[in-house]
Amino acid sequence: MKRLIVALFAALFLYPFAVTAQSADDVVWIQIEAQPNLAGATQRARDYDDMLEDVNGFSLGGGWYAIAVGPYRREDAELLLRGYRREGIVPRDSFVQISDRFRQQFWPVGVNVLNIPLIAPVDPALAADEPAVTPEDAATEITQTTLPPADEAAPVDAAPQAPEVTLVPIIPEPPADETLSEARRGEQSLTRAEREQLQIALQWAGFYNSAIDGAFGRGTRSSMADWQSANGYDTTGVLTTLQRAALNKQYNTVLEGLGLQLVRNTDAGIEMIMPTQVVAFDKLEPPFVQYNAKGDINARVLLISQAGDQDTLFGLYDIMQTLEIVPEEGPRERKTNSFELIGENGRVISQTQASLEDGEIKGFTLIWPAGDEDRRRRVMTEMTKSFTRIPGVLNAAAGGGNDQAIDLVSGLQVRLPKLSRSGFFIDGSGTVATTSQAVQSCTRVTLDDDTELDLVVDDKASGIALLKPRTRLAPIEVANFNTVPPRLQSEIAVAGFPYEGVLGAATVTFGALADVRGLQGEENIARLALASQPGDAGGPVFDGNGRVLGMLLPRADGAQQLPDDVNFAVEATLIADVARKAGVSVQTTQGLGTLQPEDLRAKAKGMTVLVSCWD
Repeated sequence: MKRLIVALFAALFLYPFAVTAQSADDVVWIQIEAQPNLAGATQRARDYDDMLEDVNGFSLGGGWYAIAVGPYRREDAELLLRGYRREGIVPRDSFVQISDRFRQQFWPVGVNVLNIPLIAPVDPALAADEPAVTPEDAATEITQTTLPPADEAAPVDAAPQAPEVTLVPIIPEPPADETLSEARRGEQSLTRAEREQLQIALQWAGFYNSAIDGAFGRGTRSSMADWQSANGYDTTGVLTTLQRAALNKQYNTVLEGLGLQLVRNTDAGIEMIMPTQVVAFDKLEPPFVQYNAKGDINARVLLISQAGDQDTLFGLYDIMQTLEIVPEEGPRERKTNSFELIGENGRVISQTQASLEDGEIKGFTLIWPAGDEDRRRRVMTEMTKSFTRIPGVLNAAAGGGNDQAIDLVSGLQVRLPKLSRSGFFIDGSGTVATTSQAVQSCTRVTLDDDTELDLVVDDKASGIALLKPRTRLAPIEVANFNTVPPRLQSEIAVAGFPYEGVLGAATVTFGALADVRGLQGEENIARLALASQPGDAGGPVFDGNGRVLGMLLPRADGAQQLPDDVNFAVEATLIADVARKAGVSVQTTQGLGTLQPEDLRAKAKGMTVLVSCWD
């Protein structure tokens, strides 16, 4: 080694001319190794600094740090690299790297050498038939375009569809295996994180089921031996360098083709690894940046970024649970300054993490197809580990495309029921009467989209269904049934949600009682002269004094041949009978007097509810 170093110093004086790079690609370095944490990288840089000249350390992004020597002209770096490798001074997987791959410098402390003049060339005699190693020869987890150098200002992402990423090298497999004693010595040099990673890989492969603690005890040794046996290696319970690489390769195979790369979005102020072969930037709709599917895997990623406080965080937690991308089934956890949502159904699994720091709420959502849990968990782990807050937060006034609608939140579809109809309270505990049509083939039924209802009676013959809330309610108004039919052509009113809740509150439509029987003379059916919409079905029909005469029925098949103002209602006496048989007490009176229209509207709105059926 001394001979090599002396030759290098001699070469510096033998070539007194200045060298100027013609392009960014002409300025290169010899990247010796990369470490997954700053402390380890600093120690390795210090070790190399005792042996070599021109040792530098740079951040690569994503938690990785490179040790490199240079800078040189490319042809000089390749000559020097051959000599270093031949003498065994640097690892055999060292390679020539360009400056643009590097970010902030951490070694030597306080130095930034990315723009200093190139070092003079070395003696060509040092090359000695050793082939140069380039980045194409070295194994990598990630290959894509790079982040800007640390001394350049980060550009504003005017076109975020071209995300910036960085390269993260890994150490390739060695050409030959080791003896048991060599394997033990190699194992001793592993960091705790590397030992834990081996346990994680063994657990993933199905050979280890104990704690991930980095301690290689009897359980870990036994799992290593089992893995060796299953993969055709000698069963020693100690993994060689080659075997460790093979195990980690197996562990990482599931991620092939996903294009895991570090993406930096300066609008959102977020940097993280994302599956760039699966999703691509689509649009910015505060507080979200949407990356939607671009390949065969129907996956999505949302970046979450907004200024706010705890109330804002808690509001976001509630709002996200109304979105279609967050299925209702799955655990939810809300803490003081963070929350996590997991929603799953037969189609997708959605996982959201968000936290509040220094007045900024940031996080992300991964939506992945159901049935691909192995890959989903691995992708989620990589995204969580790499998630980094950088300066910036989404401007609430930014984005806002042309697809705004009442059923969208920041460009995302709100979860909608498959059917909504009207209903009304019939007792003081919140029992609801509605049309039987509203409760068919539902996984759940809700009152006003949030209160869960249980089915008590579904009398398809009469078209009446009764539901009870899972938590006791205190209605503002309760139906008072008039069991005595009013005079024909007397004024009546129907309360309901004609557009299935779009208007937000019940509306009242006035009409007249046309007949106390159906068109075929049916009993307990009243014919109304009144125009209605599908969402009104199940709503109460009032007489002039505010008593309930019956419940509006949905228009039957073939009813489109009837005039629009011909509708039917099941009479109050039948509703009262169905309720009593179900053990529900209702009020029946023969009230006198007439309510003013505004008083009738107030009474109707206090009694009428939206009943929704969900898949």
